[in-house]
Amino acid sequence: MHLRTNDIPIAIDAPGAIARQERDFGDADGTIGAEHMVLKGGTDLAPLLLGLDDDACSSPHWGYVVAGDVVVSYLDGTTERCTAGDVVHWPAGHRLRVVRDAELVLFSPQDAHTPVLDHIRERAPAARSASVAAGGGIRERSPRH
Repeated sequence: MHLRTNDIPIAIDAPGAIARQERDFGDADGTIGAEHMVLKGGTDLAPLLLGLDDDACSSPHWGYVVAGDVVVSYLDGTTERCTAGDVVHWPAGHRLRVVRDAELVLFSPQDAHTPVLDHIRERAPAARSASVAAGGGIRERSPRH
């Protein structure tokens, strides 16, 4: 599910402040982790999800597409294209393909998403050569100093 920020209903319209709220935008459970992702155009995360339940991400996400263009595919066969300026909710059971270099800010239940990130990290070295050969890219996080 995604919305353009200007399509979110205005909850408060006061001098110097506009607040928008979309109700019922998914259900969160547990502690939430904040994530920032930069993904190169052509990257397909589906091969990195192989071996997880339904070969898909098992964590829901809420967030914002800062830049770029991504396609999210769901287990029921539906897809949606999310572009810069979209507020998103991706329920568990999805895969992501990057159409144009993208920057995402996501909020995810960390108990659900950390195992997915660990799985991707383990698979990334084997998938990197295939992705790079296909023109995509996978970036590893630099150590913090």
